[in-house]
Amino acid sequence: MNALLLSAWFGHLRVLQILVNAGAKINRVNRHGRNMLHCAAQRGHIQVMEFIMENLEDVCVDETDKMDRTAFHLAAEQGQLKVVELLIRLGCSHSAKDKEENTALHLAAKNGHLSVLQKIIDIGVDLDEKNSEGLTALHLAAEGGHSDCVKLLVEAGADVNAQNQKKMNCLHYAALGGYEEIARILMEAGIHMDTVNHQNASATHIAVLQNFPAVVKLFIDAGCDLDIPDNRQQTSLHIAAEHGRQDIAEMILMAGVNLKLTDK
Repeated sequence: MNALLLSAWFGHLRVLQILVNAGAKINRVNRHGRNMLHCAAQRGHIQVMEFIMENLEDVCVDETDKMDRTAFHLAAEQGQLKVVELLIRLGCSHSAKDKEENTALHLAAKNGHLSVLQKIIDIGVDLDEKNSEGLTALHLAAEGGHSDCVKLLVEAGADVNAQNQKKMNCLHYAALGGYEEIARILMEAGIHMDTVNHQNASATHIAVLQNFPAVVKLFIDAGCDLDIPDNRQQTSLHIAAEHGRQDIAEMILMAGVNLKLTDK
């Protein structure tokens, strides 16, 4: 980074002002394609950002880096609430997408930044916007194990049954990570617990495979279908048997399953 970008990155406003007054080129970028507004936004330097936007006409609030991320994306990703609030006041695009088609909402949810997520929800963005993999903010919050963000998105009206390109819903991701609390929140919100993904696997299949007995018990207690066959014609019991999940196998047997089902 050059001196101008370094002063923005570290929040040295007076140094930045001196450099600008001395004729420094204000649109220089670093190797990631980020200008001084991006650097200040990422690091949470409000005064630097205010100076840039009030005094330097050539700097666009929605300028993008090499990943097509704006300052709003970067602030949301880093959990910089004050910066997010400033950029909203400055009229930034709320729905801009990066190269992976993530919005700022996606990045706040993915990284578990609850207060930033709340602020972005409050401005009225599309909660069910999907990125290039078909993932919503709720998918990413569930995948990351951020139960508070999952709860917030559910209460705000996000679609709990949204599926990505691999037909995974949020419960699949909760099962994948063993996130019992998230699974409970999603189930209370009415998620279809027996939905199957591109491999015809339900969340129960995944919880058994990943060896999360508490999550399996939660699904059984909620009345999940234990006889669903995946694309190998394996039920949850088959998977438990194949991988030596004794506790889970006993749990499934006690719940009552069709023992006559065979795999391929």
